[in-house]
Formats: sequence, C-alpha cells, structure tokens
Amino acid sequence: MSVSPSLTPSAAAAAPAHGPTQAELLDFVRRTASDAELIASLPLDPEGRTWVRLEGPGGSEAWLIGWPPGTGTGWHDHAESVGAFLTASGELKEHSLTARLPTDGWKTLELTEGIDRERRLGAGKGRSFGRHHVHEVLNESTEEHAISVHAYYPPLPQIRRYSRSGQVLRLEQVERPADWQ
Repeated sequence: MSVSPSLTPSAAAAAPAHGPTQAELLDFVRRTASDAELIASLPLDPEGRTWVRLEGPGGSEAWLIGWPPGTGTGWHDHAESVGAFLTASGELKEHSLTARLPTDGWKTLELTEGIDRERRLGAGKGRSFGRHHVHEVLNESTEEHAISVHAYYPPLPQIRRYSRSGQVLRLEQVERPADWQ
C-alpha cells in the first residue's frame, strides 16, 4: 500500500456547522468522482491499493482510492462515523450486513440468516451508510483498476476489522488513524 499527498478536489462544498449528513457526503463523493482531472491524477499501483486524502466538506475525512484487480478491504466498520462512497471508474462490489451489531463487548458473533446484502457499484454508482455499518468492498476484476471516492463524518476515530467464516463474524483488530495515515 502506498500513501500520496493530500489533494483538494474542485468539487469541495461547505456543509452546515453540525457536520455533513449522509446525503451531503454522497453528494460530495458524486461531484468529486466526476472531476476527471482529479481521478486521473491518482497514481495506480499494480500490486496494492493507493490512496490520497482529500479535503471533505464540513470537517469530514475524504479519500480517493485506487483498487488494483483482485483487491479488497476485508470486513470492517467505521465506528461512529457515517459515510458515503462512489465508484469513479471500474466496478466495485460491496458485501454488507443489514443488522446493526453491538458496538462493544464481543469478540465473536453468530449472524442470523438473511442479513447479507450484495451490491455491484459501477462507475457513477455509490451509496451512503450510517454508523457501525459493517461491510467489505472488492474489485473483482482480473484486468481493470477501479477508483472510488469515500467520505466520513466525523473523521474516522477507528476502524474495526473482522474475519468471517460462514455466519460467524470475529473481531480481529481495531485500527486508529495513526495506523493508516
């Protein structure tokens, strides 16, 4: 994985003092993903994901992420942050859980049947999500990079990483901002 310097997208917009809503974050990632010059400026690495921190609206944290073929995030959540992401080029697949999980005090959960969702997000497609949203994002292409724009408010206090085997979800690691910035 590599990290690049911050960029300010031409599509940045102000948000209310309370912080941007999920809808405002989705609007931001949509506008930012349409900035062809910004998208083309992301250095792509054939071996690992690349990312550039962006200036998000209203104090939010935003990222432009490049996904080589066959890469993904693994199962994770964004703790207390709401967010949105949109595919700028290529196609991403999202697996998510429709149930809200307990936030603390567990290491292993048995998931009930029927809580899994799958979305294919081609260029121009995205979604917003609430707090404690558990998902994984994948570029299943064998040939094509994907590029996406992500925004979170408040800025990510932590990311919890999970492993999954069938219906069993296990908390594996808690990352703090210093781990990925």
